[in-house]
Amino acid sequence: MPKVILEIETDLYRMLQQAARTNRLSLEDECLRRLEGGVRRSRYMEALLAELRADDAQRRAQRD
Repeated sequence: MPKVILEIETDLYRMLQQAARTNRLSLEDECLRRLEGGVRRSRYMEALLAELRADDAQRRAQRD
């Protein structure tokens, strides 16, 4: 599985950690749950998803 390194604001990171604890999930699983649409997506998560998709599209274009 590819490794993704993200830079996020400290407050947002803490909010994700708290949500993960509340939902009894790992931080990774909480992020995946949000990206999969398990909750209403925040603008931040939408922007993150768009950035990840753009990066993926750019990598594919460079390989072709």
